[in-house]
Amino acid sequence: MEDHNTGNTSPAASVASADIAAEFAALTVEEQERQRAEWSQELARVEEEINTLRTVLASKTRHASDLKRKLGITVWKEITDDMNQGLKNVKESTVFQRTESVLKTTGERTASVFSSITGGISSKFSQMKNSESMRSIEEKVGSAYENVKVSYEHNNFMCQSHATKVSTSRSGSVSSFPDELRENNSSALNTP
Repeated sequence: MEDHNTGNTSPAASVASADIAAEFAALTVEEQERQRAEWSQELARVEEEINTLRTVLASKTRHASDLKRKLGITVWKEITDDMNQGLKNVKESTVFQRTESVLKTTGERTASVFSSITGGISSKFSQMKNSESMRSIEEKVGSAYENVKVSYEHNNFMCQSHATKVSTSRSGSVSSFPDELRENNSSALNTP
């Protein structure tokens, strides 16, 4: 006999089926018919019970849904509550607590290592800043900056001075142009 639920037979099921088949084959024809009738009646009774249980389960499920609706319990709330309970169970588990402890310890050690590294780097920078060579570099950069600044201010002053001279000479020539024109016209009229 084969397991009809899974379509596969396990070794234990095969042995049991072989035993049942051997026992059934050992019965007389009348006993075999009586046994089949008994199994058929039992199968009908079990299927009827299954259908009754399905009906009762569907009725209970509808009743539970109505009660939840009246209480304002939504599917989303149920999912959220289930997830929160699951997370709480995970957090309370010993595996999670051990893992959390290990991660915390590792984090503290890592922070300690980074702290010592940055402290060492800060110390080196302080030593470098106070060294003679760094002071010399600062002085050179400072004097170069001052030289560029003075040069810029000098060039800016020269450009402004030149612009003033150009505008003065232009304004002088523009203001003298009408005078020159009048003089040329009057001299032309006076000349025979």
